[in-house]
Amino acid sequence: MGEKRHNMTITIKTTSETRVGLAPIVNARVTYRNAPMHLLEKFAFKDIDKAHKVFIESAGLDECIILQTCNRVEIFGAAKDLDEHKLLEGWVSAAGISQKDLDSIEINRGKDAIMHLMRLASGLESLVVGEDQILGQVRRAFEFSRTHRFAGTNLSVVFDRALKAGGKIRAATGINKGNVSIASVAVNLVEEYFDDLKNKTVLLIGTGEAASLVAKVLKRRDVNFMIASRAPERAHAFADTVAGIPIAFDTALDMLRIVDVIFTATMAPYRLITYERIENAMTKRRGGTSLMIFDLSNPRTVDERVATIRGVKLINMDQIAELAGKNMHSRMKEVNSAEKLINDEMKSFDAVINRMKAEPIVMSIFRSVDTIRERELKKALAMIGKKMAPEETKVIEQLSYAVVEGVLSVPMNNLRKEIEEGGNEELMKIVAKLFNYEGNQDQQQH
Repeated sequence: MGEKRHNMTITIKTTSETRVGLAPIVNARVTYRNAPMHLLEKFAFKDIDKAHKVFIESAGLDECIILQTCNRVEIFGAAKDLDEHKLLEGWVSAAGISQKDLDSIEINRGKDAIMHLMRLASGLESLVVGEDQILGQVRRAFEFSRTHRFAGTNLSVVFDRALKAGGKIRAATGINKGNVSIASVAVNLVEEYFDDLKNKTVLLIGTGEAASLVAKVLKRRDVNFMIASRAPERAHAFADTVAGIPIAFDTALDMLRIVDVIFTATMAPYRLITYERIENAMTKRRGGTSLMIFDLSNPRTVDERVATIRGVKLINMDQIAELAGKNMHSRMKEVNSAEKLINDEMKSFDAVINRMKAEPIVMSIFRSVDTIRERELKKALAMIGKKMAPEETKVIEQLSYAVVEGVLSVPMNNLRKEIEEGGNEELMKIVAKLFNYEGNQDQQQH
């Protein structure tokens, strides 16, 4: 449903909240599904570390993980007192977007947010269904936030579970087999366009993760290519560790008149391939040969007007998104199997969350009874009067532990099981009242 606050339209999907510890989980996102790439670029954060701090210090989140790829910008948060208005204001502040841009942001809470993360890690939310890259991206985003202490217990529980589910579902369904990456789709298109890609001159601009994926696909198909970067040392390191023939960036631009295929896969905040450069290169080409350009960068690094130049075929991420629909239909069997497994994972995860709800009561009861055990043990030893040998004292102490364990273990384990299976809130209230849980909790806090 739509909700308006201070002239901001928010898309919110609600279900009953899933609570991890004390904090509900929230996900706010803009992806290729609800925004074209040129708009998606506006929501990206130039400084991820600073963006995390904004959401925690100013937007009311207790924990935060930001996932940013060429196809999505997503914020996962945990907050005891969640305020969507503050969350969106934080996005405005961190990314420098305008209020009207907020219409594209979708917000999920509770089970919906966790379900989305499960689907995301499993590759079901990807532009190319089943691709493996997203699992690594989710893991790195999680590790970054945990290392910098932006993520705590709440998000750690959720992300640990989602990452395990992502790997498990891929292994069980085979949804990640075959050509399941943007890079492989792009190279497939080149092979359809040219009869013999191995005899073409190919240039790859970029040395990051996206460029690495393209390079690996080209290498697997025995296609030679040049690799260029603004930083020459990166191009050489890339060639040594991945593949490609490193060339200077200026040299690469001079070679545009003889190149057949260009892949740009960078994070440069400006146009690398301009209209003027390509127009000039095409006038110098011999025999009217064509040029194919793939802009896989975020933000875009190829001037869109290039597509109007005769002999130039420009493919951007929006066009690949349209083609990815075919991939989805061809993998419906695997998708259905993956969705069933995700539903099973969610049921299992609900049990874990329910058990976590019961654990504070269970631990409080054990602590309270142990306090009584210790007090009564001291009384008993004092009443015996005579000095006892250490081994005799130990026997009596072990007896006190055994009595507590024998009395509490069965009912507490039954409580855990009952809460785990059904989330019986009423039963927890009864047990809390029987053992004066709230009073014990207050006592512990003071």
